[in-house]
Amino acid sequence: MSSATARRELEQRQTKRTRSLITPEGLAVPMIVASRGSRLGALMLDLLIIIMILIVAEISLSYISSGTWENAESGSRSAAAEFLYIVRVLFSFMLWYGYFLGMELSPRGATWGKRMVGIRVAARLGGRLTPEAVIARNLLRDIEIFFPIGYLIITFILAISGEAGFAFIWAVLIWFLIFGLFPFFNRDAMRAGDIIAGTWVVEAPKTKLAEALSTQEGSKGSSKLTGAQYQFGDEELSVYGEHELQTLEQMLRTGDDDALSAVHETICRKIGWDPGQGDERAFLEAFYAQLRERLENDMRFGKRKADKYS
Repeated sequence: MSSATARRELEQRQTKRTRSLITPEGLAVPMIVASRGSRLGALMLDLLIIIMILIVAEISLSYISSGTWENAESGSRSAAAEFLYIVRVLFSFMLWYGYFLGMELSPRGATWGKRMVGIRVAARLGGRLTPEAVIARNLLRDIEIFFPIGYLIITFILAISGEAGFAFIWAVLIWFLIFGLFPFFNRDAMRAGDIIAGTWVVEAPKTKLAEALSTQEGSKGSSKLTGAQYQFGDEELSVYGEHELQTLEQMLRTGDDDALSAVHETICRKIGWDPGQGDERAFLEAFYAQLRERLENDMRFGKRKADKYS
């Protein structure tokens, strides 16, 4: 298969997974729903990372306990062993839930595993992920996947030893299949947790500023139509980041007059300007050029602003 054919097939698959996300500013942003394989791969990587952290923590605790118990009496050893057991349980609990919750609530909306495969969690209605949504989708993951797998293993062992019937295994297996196959029965590959939390998982390739629009006049802030001068200060430009810049660029390339007018009004309201009417494109081109210049200057000094929430 030639590279051109492979590229066309990839584009066709991505087109089937392309959706529109309406942002709080009223912009329709195209998003590509993450494939089921990439989501599974990200989960496997996250589990591997968690297991590695637990192994390192266990080795560290064992090393600490061995040095502490050398000269301790038996009663003290027993108390120390109970204390370390409690520490292990608490650490495992906080790692399991804190890892997913903390990382998905970050501006990137992705765990290390998701970042490795280039996907992230996003709110289906736009805006930033809320703690409630992230908590809901992660708590449901246990009910959907890990609880039935655990019960399945335990009941299988009990059934082999004659302490439980195989009928219960079938019940747990049906439970697992209902939730495990759920992403295959909806076009957006969502888990039950995603539906309840109002989230979906989308592709998030490594970000870099796209090739700039030709807006040399815009960077000067001058309008050919009205002669108005649009100059924005650091405080006004700091409200948006790379994500909003690329969204604005796409609107300038493909948006109609009504869409540009809505974006213009939203940005003016955000930065405290009087929207006015009749010069929307010149305003947006000036804002785009100056925002891009500011972000590129920051990047030269190692500072990046991924989006307006960063």
